[in-house]
Amino acid sequence: MSWRKFFIGISVGFAGAYILKTSLDKKMISSEKALALAKNAFKQSAPIIGSWIQTNPEKYEKNNFVYDVYKGGISYATEHYEFIIDAYTGTILETRKL
Repeated sequence: MSWRKFFIGISVGFAGAYILKTSLDKKMISSEKALALAKNAFKQSAPIIGSWIQTNPEKYEKNNFVYDVYKGGISYATEHYEFIIDAYTGTILETRKL
């Protein structure tokens, strides 16, 4: 094997790994998946009777960090909550009772 082919193979491998890593790191979850994660977290308290989520993510700043988030809501029989969930990780960043 020539050194030229060896270095071309190494270069193509590194480039492919870099492209794959960057595409996996920046992939947003769908709004439906975000709503399912929020519902799973909220249903531990009581049965859910209604829910909603915005389908387009928006920018949100908290503690000097800027996040891409989905905003949504959950309704129990007597209580209503709004939540903000990270569009990349599915982490609930904030909840607020209405």
